[in-house]
Amino acid sequence: MTDRPDGADPSVSMGAGGGSDSEPRISFYGGKRASAVPLAFFIVWAVFQSGVLGIGDTNGLVIGALIGTILGMFLVRGDWKAYADTIFEGMTQRVAATAIVAWLWAGMFAQTLQVGGFVEGLIFAADALNVGAATFPAAAFVLCGLLATGIGTGYGATVAFVTLFFPAGVLIGADPTLLFAAILSGAVFGDNLAPVSDTTIVSAVTQNADIGGVVASRFKYAIVAAVPAFVAYLVMGSLLSGASLEGVAALRDTATPAGLAHLVSMGVVIVTAVAGRHIVEAISWGLVVAVGFNLALGLSSVREILVFTVTEPGPFTALPFVAVGDATGVGGSLYAGAIGFFPLIVLTLLIVSMAQIMIRGGGFDAILEFLLNAVATTVRRAEVTMVLGTAAINGMITINTAAEIAIAPYVARIGEKFNINGYRRANVLDANTSALGYIFPWAGGVLVGYQVMVGPNGLGTKYGPEMVVNPIEVVPYVFHGWFLVIVFLAAAVTGFGREYVPDRPSEEVSRA
Repeated sequence: MTDRPDGADPSVSMGAGGGSDSEPRISFYGGKRASAVPLAFFIVWAVFQSGVLGIGDTNGLVIGALIGTILGMFLVRGDWKAYADTIFEGMTQRVAATAIVAWLWAGMFAQTLQVGGFVEGLIFAADALNVGAATFPAAAFVLCGLLATGIGTGYGATVAFVTLFFPAGVLIGADPTLLFAAILSGAVFGDNLAPVSDTTIVSAVTQNADIGGVVASRFKYAIVAAVPAFVAYLVMGSLLSGASLEGVAALRDTATPAGLAHLVSMGVVIVTAVAGRHIVEAISWGLVVAVGFNLALGLSSVREILVFTVTEPGPFTALPFVAVGDATGVGGSLYAGAIGFFPLIVLTLLIVSMAQIMIRGGGFDAILEFLLNAVATTVRRAEVTMVLGTAAINGMITINTAAEIAIAPYVARIGEKFNINGYRRANVLDANTSALGYIFPWAGGVLVGYQVMVGPNGLGTKYGPEMVVNPIEVVPYVFHGWFLVIVFLAAAVTGFGREYVPDRPSEEVSRA
């Protein structure tokens, strides 16, 4: 999902799976299954809002999560204190904080590049290199995949590409829905394959496999899914027409290469992350370089980066970051890049807390014990259960690392029951949580990109409603995500790539 935890053991973040920690702490009327009511209500709400009504509003999803959490409270036996404490316990989980930090830093960085003319630079480069509307989605898929793999954060890559590459592609005529899906597919590729991604680390550590071996063993699956996805984007890019925006011709005529200086800013982030630095440090260095370029090259003013607006002139209005206006406030790329994710941050905290309620109430245990004992009766059925089980959990816990942590102990138990190698288990676990975390319209990977479009000073405000894609519309076009799920489902059925413990022992897991 995001960045490496730098020494923390992510396998214990959600407190799920096996041992006394998974014993029910909350008793519900209706038994363990009633603990699923908050999440189940939220999913029904999300499907109705996004799928039936076609309303892709993060604020609306927040209300659904709040109501679902309250409904679950009325089903609790006895004192409600344990239920309330579990809400706070869920909201303090590291997986939620990690996603939130990635969004905030990536948002500030991407917005600073945007005010520095990077979008216009990309338009200029696309025209100069003859990258047309038909090929832009395929190019975005590859480039976003490379960025996500390099920095280890699919969410961060999504924020950057939706902020920068998405408007450039739409402005040269690419179909908005297909382009958004291509960016999400690139994020899936990077989340699944990056050695420093949380999902990669969690999948390896929880299955007692070394990270290097896991990445090497999953490359063949990623490529098998990526090649047809790339072809599909080329084909669909030539079939789907883009949006019609006023002033596009004028913007393309005035686009200059100056903003392409920020390729260096993005390069700083990638090189720093690949060198082993924490993603927060990597993006912070990129942000420093971006601000420096903006000011040194005249790409933007100080006030476009940060501005305090007052209503009356005073001694401080001479400062370059203070302005006089009709209303007081704070603005600029740093402010806009961070504040746009506030509704999604609240939603993320609520989703993780609802998952924690289901864990503490025994709902996950009940579902997964059934799969373990009644469904996974052969090696083939065991692996199919792993694939479909991870898909089901990801549908409920829409932050992919959180979903991975919740189901990882059960994938380990199923695999150990049939002597399935840790590499294989880790690959099944990671592929599906990475893929589906960018497909479901209420999933974090989709909503983080959508929030860039509709947030304060978002793409819809700057360029027009054509820059806003309803999350439900993007579902069928996240080709790499779907192909990755299909590849592993086919592998489970056919046995392709299946390894047993004696076939290849895992090296000692590094937790440093």
